[in-house]
Amino acid sequence: MTADNHRSVTLERLSTGAYLARNARGDELRFGSAEGAGFSPVELLLASIGGCSAVDVDIVTARRAEAEVFSVEVEADIEKTDGATRLRDILVSFRLVFPEGEGGDEARARIPRSIQRSHDSTCTVSRTIEAGEPVQMRIL
Repeated sequence: MTADNHRSVTLERLSTGAYLARNARGDELRFGSAEGAGFSPVELLLASIGGCSAVDVDIVTARRAEAEVFSVEVEADIEKTDGATRLRDILVSFRLVFPEGEGGDEARARIPRSIQRSHDSTCTVSRTIEAGEPVQMRIL
């Protein structure tokens, strides 16, 4: 694998149920399951799904006009079956408002196709989830 197609993050335990994630660029994010730890891992997954598609759609529409409102809500149900949990019925909802005028009209016209393209080909996060890529675990 080359640096262009490989991604990684490292996690460090801060305390019981609280962690620090760090990427190769040095950016950090606190998360966990403890009170006050920030986002839960499931919430981060939902944010990643929405964030990935938001970036895709924003790149296309911002070339035409700056959004007056650009919000994305991602929701899912947690299903527990035979002692195992997973997310079901993941729904990504976009609320996009662009100004009146030619640029806003062009941005609005591109919304459906850019959302569909993100879903079908450019959002690595949701495409990986939908494909069901296996996750391997190892002890170092």
